[in-house]
Amino acid sequence: MYTSIQSFLNDWKYESESTVKLMKNLTDESLKQQITPDGRSLGFLAWHLAQTIPEMPGKTGLKIDGPGEHEPVPATVNEIVAGYEKAAKSIAEQVEKDWTDERLNEADDMYGEKWKKGATLMYLNLHQAHHRGQMTVLMRQAGLKVTGVYGPSKEEWTAYGMEPHP
Repeated sequence: MYTSIQSFLNDWKYESESTVKLMKNLTDESLKQQITPDGRSLGFLAWHLAQTIPEMPGKTGLKIDGPGEHEPVPATVNEIVAGYEKAAKSIAEQVEKDWTDERLNEADDMYGEKWKKGATLMYLNLHQAHHRGQMTVLMRQAGLKVTGVYGPSKEEWTAYGMEPHP
């Protein structure tokens, strides 16, 4: 759980930039990539990340500028990235403007539970990391380059002149 606004902003900057970096390796054709016919597509997952930024913190009273929860998945990567970037910038601005470190201890009704605002921000980052992981599997299946987040990807190891781990 976050106990300071600055800690969240520091993490959010890294996490959101990592998400954009990964999304920019998608292609419009890859957005339909699925593991199974009834599974979530790569485009759905990327758009879901953009949509969750206004949706989840919206339950705390924040008014985040970004894609609506029920907007359909755009047809292009550029539209998805633009929606994500808009929402990512907005949450950073709103949290910094509207909340204080003390307010991070306030609880809100979240999905049938009570979460402190600092926990909601933590879960937003964890949710993003979870779905980025799913996206990397689909990206590999689609033959796309995967970027590292918490360490180098296979491609990045090779670019460093090192032998990637098996």
